[in-house]
Amino acid sequence: MRELDYYRINVDQVVKALNTSLESGLSQSAVEKLKIQFGPNQLQEKKPISPIVIFFEQFQDFIIWVLIGAAIISGFLKEWVDALAIVAIVILNAILGFIQEYRAEKSLAALKKLSSPNSKVIRENEHKIIPSSELVPGDLIELEAGDSVPADSRLVWVTSNFTCQEASLTGESTPVAKTILSLDEKASSGVNQDIPLADRANMVYMGTNVASGKARALVVDIGMQTELGKIAGMVQGIVQEATPLQKKLDQFGKRIIVLCFVLVGCVFLLEWIRGGKIIDVFLTSVSLAVAAIPEGLPAVVTIALAMGVHRMVKKNALIRKLPSVETLGCATVICSDKTGTLTKNEMTVQAVYSSGRIFEVSGIGYAPVGEFLLNKERIDISLYPDLSKTIFSSVLCNGAQLSNHKGIYKIVGDPTEGALLTVAGKAGVWKEDAERDFVFVDEIPFDSERKMMTIIRKHKDELIAFVKGAPDVLLNNCNHIEEDGRVRKLTDLDKLKIQKINDELASKAMRVLAFANRKLDKDSSLEVDAVEQDLIFVGLIAMIDPPREEVKVAIKECYDAGIKTVMITGDHKNTAIAIARELGFFNDDSLALSGEELDALNDEELFDKVERITVYARVSPEHKLRVVRAWRKHGQIVAMTGDGVNDAPAVKEADIGVAMGITGTDVTKEVSDMVVTDDNFASIVSAVREGRGIYDNIKKFIHYLLSCNTGEILVMLSASLMGFPVPLLPIHILWVNLVTDGLPALALGVDPVDPIIMKRKPRDPNEAVVTKNGGLLMLAQGAFIAFCSLFAFVFVLYVEKEDIASARSAAFIVLSISQLFHSFNCRNLRISLFKIGIFSNNKLILATGFSFILQMAVVYVPFLQSIFKTKPLGVFDLLLVLVVSSFPLWAMETVKLVQNMLAKSNNSIKIVA
Repeated sequence: MRELDYYRINVDQVVKALNTSLESGLSQSAVEKLKIQFGPNQLQEKKPISPIVIFFEQFQDFIIWVLIGAAIISGFLKEWVDALAIVAIVILNAILGFIQEYRAEKSLAALKKLSSPNSKVIRENEHKIIPSSELVPGDLIELEAGDSVPADSRLVWVTSNFTCQEASLTGESTPVAKTILSLDEKASSGVNQDIPLADRANMVYMGTNVASGKARALVVDIGMQTELGKIAGMVQGIVQEATPLQKKLDQFGKRIIVLCFVLVGCVFLLEWIRGGKIIDVFLTSVSLAVAAIPEGLPAVVTIALAMGVHRMVKKNALIRKLPSVETLGCATVICSDKTGTLTKNEMTVQAVYSSGRIFEVSGIGYAPVGEFLLNKERIDISLYPDLSKTIFSSVLCNGAQLSNHKGIYKIVGDPTEGALLTVAGKAGVWKEDAERDFVFVDEIPFDSERKMMTIIRKHKDELIAFVKGAPDVLLNNCNHIEEDGRVRKLTDLDKLKIQKINDELASKAMRVLAFANRKLDKDSSLEVDAVEQDLIFVGLIAMIDPPREEVKVAIKECYDAGIKTVMITGDHKNTAIAIARELGFFNDDSLALSGEELDALNDEELFDKVERITVYARVSPEHKLRVVRAWRKHGQIVAMTGDGVNDAPAVKEADIGVAMGITGTDVTKEVSDMVVTDDNFASIVSAVREGRGIYDNIKKFIHYLLSCNTGEILVMLSASLMGFPVPLLPIHILWVNLVTDGLPALALGVDPVDPIIMKRKPRDPNEAVVTKNGGLLMLAQGAFIAFCSLFAFVFVLYVEKEDIASARSAAFIVLSISQLFHSFNCRNLRISLFKIGIFSNNKLILATGFSFILQMAVVYVPFLQSIFKTKPLGVFDLLLVLVVSSFPLWAMETVKLVQNMLAKSNNSIKIVA
């Protein structure tokens, strides 16, 4: 028998299938055999990866090995500062990577913690407490309020108020009423249609909790065969892929290193052919190679990501894995849960229907502050006794409490009943006061079969039953209606009118409850069938978990940014559609699917339709995985939010897994890339904005580093081709690379985010870090820096007839200072520096200022002159080299001006990528 069949069949059939007993449970001999057959009731973990292995895996990148080689060569040349800097960069990256991966390995350990350590079981007619790991299929277990369910089990006996909190597994936010009845009346006719997990009211599942009541159940699945175990298996089976940035930087690093070595090889051959000493030529070439390789790139990327993480914390987004910051920036789809993420997770009454009128209620949340409106006008509730009667009934048929601690209101009990107490508070009706006159006598709890709840109270000498329930069911039990203070017969026309109002309110995503009452005779039976009939209908109350206002703005921002929003929820389809429509991401062309409808589609059909499906309702963990995979097959970058255990596989599978910080389980947080600490969709969008800004900044400093390194290589290559003396010594090249490249590059990594960044469409994840046009621009800028440096060298050496030391000092200053000016170009390749503001990045001002002081020090401080073999320049030469050093800035400003003039004249030519 398939394990899914247990919820289809009746209790006697379950007992027979499991070969057990409802009175005595399993025999010890049967238990021993079943232990051998099924093993322990535990979640299996993959063999953990050794921390040492994780650490050494951080050294697998090609560019890391090249940097290690560069450090060894630098040490051989006794360039200890450069060698130590490279080694520090490599070790820092290894440590950060190790921390991230080591934490990720703990995800299954969090799953295992959800298992209950001990269980109450009946074996051989004896009540025992045993470790949950020793449970076997067929065991008869006992459950009560507060217990964790130790294994997937079929209920065989329940009290009338037995409910389970299954939010972590199904996404259902409210406790689920349970039954022992078979759920598939068609089983005998061979119909074999699955019922969604959330609707299997005669089953309880490992990892969920008993909210109220008592029950007995027969264990049907243990360990990895449970629903929780299947999730654990899915989490284990998901392979983490490199982020788009990691892939591109790896490819880019290999290409740039090969290109650098080719150019450096050319310099070596030219200088050797010209008769240079082999040792001098070798030292110059190696120094140029070390300078040309962008060894600062990994460090700057790491620091830029870390700074972005720090900023995101202030915006309620906690990043667990650094590379995922950049991945956020190219997200094209956000799959979001509804409750608490798109909505407030605070049930709020918005309308009350009584005596043929719909009264609107203002105010949201659990604070009893708001007004009652009729036709948009504020009313005095005392003038509408039927409205008061409806609200009064909702208070007396209520098991929750509204607490007030220093002005902060909280609900103790069911959120739906809490919303009723809140609206009563707005009307000046308080449960404590009402219960003094209407004393509790008995309660008939809500169950999923009756869809009603009744509380019987005594008022003076009268017994009164206060009833609430689903409108369609409760109306059928009513034969009178109270209207304008009078009780009269309930007609079919009345029922049609009430049903129409119910449908109208439900279409707006509201949950509607009907209220009724009746007086009981003193000798009346208090059984369900006797009490819940011949009722007097008093009114309807409609409530909603309202959408967050800031989410509407965030979804509009997503639309402008080319990001599609998709809702995946455990809630009902109509409710989900109404919320999605109100938030603005469900229109006439959108599709919505329930879990059952999704099951009817194969993977190819889902692939064809997924781009139109905006809402998924009543879904399972497998459904969420299918949705994520279908989007990814389209080449989309998917962010998936989640809070429950059921979300963990999809969260891990997605390009960016987002866990909820308040309602999220440890499991989901451990497999996620990001935790939203306020459970707010708007915080996710803020993180996307930050991610885009970080990627922009990464491109800025890559552009800066490569264009500067290109300039350094071309200075040497051009001098060799034109037969000039070597314009720069090895120590000059290493100094420029260490000081002038480093600090400004770091400052560019924290450049302010472009204000219109969310007006752009998501970048293509397959787009190269350096595009063809961007590469040509880098080459042009590097060539111009090289030209300026050689100009200063030639002018001092050949025009002014100064010695080679002065000429080299001039070239040295121009090469370094021109790169400092060039760092301002890289802030924006299209908009003028003077438009974005010279002082809008003070860190860059400080970095370039400090680098300038250091550069002047190595030329003008006497003891540094001997180390760097520099010679101080005269006033005229110094002014000359400073002016020449600024040429790259003015040249790029001219290019931007021309480009913008062409753009304004509707010319499609683009000079800058």
